[in-house]
Amino acid sequence: MAPPAATGPLPVPPQPSPSIAPPGRAAQGPDSVADLAAGLLDAVVNISTSQNVKTDDDAPMPKVPQGSPFQDFFDEFFKGQNGQGAPGRKVESLGSGFVIDPTGYIVTNNHVIEGADDIEVNFANGSKLKAKLIGTDTKTDLAVLKVEPKKPLTAVPLGDSRTMRIGDWVMAIGNPFGLGGTVTVGIISARGRNINAGPYDNFIQTDAAINRGNSGGPLFNMKGEVIGINTAIISPSGGSIGIGFSVPTELASNVITQLKDFGETRRGWLGVRIQPVTDDIAESLGMDTPRGALVAGIIEGGPISKGEIKSGDVITKFDGRDVAEMRDLPRVVAESPVGKAVDVIVIRDGKEMTVQVTLGRLEDADVASAEASTDEAPGSSDDAPATKGEGEGGAGSQEGTDQAEPPAADLPKSDEVLGMKLALLEAPNRRSFGIGDDVEGVVITEVAQSSAAAERRITAGDVIVEIGQEAMKTPEDVTARIEELKADGRRNALLMISNKTGELRFVTVRIE
Repeated sequence: MAPPAATGPLPVPPQPSPSIAPPGRAAQGPDSVADLAAGLLDAVVNISTSQNVKTDDDAPMPKVPQGSPFQDFFDEFFKGQNGQGAPGRKVESLGSGFVIDPTGYIVTNNHVIEGADDIEVNFANGSKLKAKLIGTDTKTDLAVLKVEPKKPLTAVPLGDSRTMRIGDWVMAIGNPFGLGGTVTVGIISARGRNINAGPYDNFIQTDAAINRGNSGGPLFNMKGEVIGINTAIISPSGGSIGIGFSVPTELASNVITQLKDFGETRRGWLGVRIQPVTDDIAESLGMDTPRGALVAGIIEGGPISKGEIKSGDVITKFDGRDVAEMRDLPRVVAESPVGKAVDVIVIRDGKEMTVQVTLGRLEDADVASAEASTDEAPGSSDDAPATKGEGEGGAGSQEGTDQAEPPAADLPKSDEVLGMKLALLEAPNRRSFGIGDDVEGVVITEVAQSSAAAERRITAGDVIVEIGQEAMKTPEDVTARIEELKADGRRNALLMISNKTGELRFVTVRIE
């Protein structure tokens, strides 16, 4: 007789613990890059340069005892053969490059060939050709060379670095330490790196091994397209520690084309001096988050001739491209064609508006203005965006802080606000502080120690031109504007300050 059927739920057999599967299984790397490398090696070259360095024939020659066995050695070493002056010594260096055109155009780094008297290109098959320098660009550290081959060369295409993502596989080919045809593989570790190498820093960071001699060589994607030019490494030892930097093709492509076609760069120029938008500046302008580039001044003789952009404007978009931070603006301006009319979105008086400007050419600009950094001038230009934070010795600093304060008896009566004594900018004040006739505003005659103004390195002789984007004419204007900002709940006041020569900067002063 069969046993009675069991009642109730059946026992459930033990189950393995559930595991969370990743959204996509990560590969350990490409199975092999042998086929890819085989098709690219012939396009990567070794750049050999030499430079003749003159010796100083007037340098004193060591004296040795007459008849010394070392006398001939010293005579030959210091004076050359037959008693003639030494012709100089030859300094050689090695780097990498790659062919971009079968007719013989080659790209490398500017620092690889800089100062060279002779440039020789060594190919993977052992052949060598003398190269002519077509053009260089120090701002991106790029150079274009030209050789005259007897038959078309193997060339590689430039890809679009903008499609590359962090974690994508890349391959570097170069000549580290003179070892030609070296292939290394890694991933893109980061993008948009600023290593203070130039005004347009936007490097790709990779952990593919890059060493000395790799400079100027290509960084390939897995399609065999060049997406970067290997330029720099961080290395306490001089060898690779997995932190290398490449100029992305999104920045390099236009420069390479211009050097190839014209032998020089032709960058757009806006002609403004800019500062970063700090948290304090954003708060004082009523912005939700810090973004854009604050216009600290307009360069005289530049493209801005009709007041299209004004000091105090915050540029947030240029020609349809967002300006997330100050250093974005110089790059997007430089990449725009000379003479192009572009739409620029600015924040002015708390409102967003669109203005149109026509770009000039950076290379035609006043070099002194275009190259000034904030360590040398009160603001940085769109061609030299490197800056220290406002109030840290950069855009918030000023020259002439050793200006002696004139006797109080020589000055009209002053009002006081935020630790600053203020007065009308009349003739006695102009003479006392040496303020130019074209400077307008309210002069600061004294700054109390440990005050909010002193913290921002405001000194006697500075002139308040605007507060919160409103022009100041009298001390009463300053007091009224500060009270207005207090009533609005503002914690900081944005001051446009002019020095005695009329150079402008913006500083934020804490409202006590």
